[in-house]
Amino acid sequence: MTNNDVLRRLRYILDLNDDDMMALFTLGGRATSRAEVSDWLKREDDPAFRKCPDRSLAVFLNGLIADRRGVKEGGVPPAEEQLNNNIIFRKLKIAFDLQAEDVLALLELADFRLSKHELSAFFRKAGHKHYRECKDQILRNFLGGLQIKHRPSSP
Repeated sequence: MTNNDVLRRLRYILDLNDDDMMALFTLGGRATSRAEVSDWLKREDDPAFRKCPDRSLAVFLNGLIADRRGVKEGGVPPAEEQLNNNIIFRKLKIAFDLQAEDVLALLELADFRLSKHELSAFFRKAGHKHYRECKDQILRNFLGGLQIKHRPSSP
């Protein structure tokens, strides 16, 4: 999944407007303009489309965590320069205050089955022998489960 896809899906799931999006970016430590956010949310075939950089999505996710869970003592952590699906998945798990059972239930809502052991492998350090890379399909299904839970009337 691209960073733009993740941003678009989260905007829809949480029913955020442009002001809400800009507030989350600011809370994460980087002010953005309405035009910049708008360009990131456009479809790839739109001439005004701009690719959302990893650092910008990390700032947004940090802002989402701070908004939903509160700012930790010591402030918002610095945004990562490079993201992968594992980091995005971990940040969303933290933002929505989910335990392993909750994540598995969300995946079940999207008709995707995963064991607790398979799930825990996504949240291990990259060098760990049981670390597993999170594929797009798993992140997509997780976001689909969040959508079903938070916007049940959506198709």
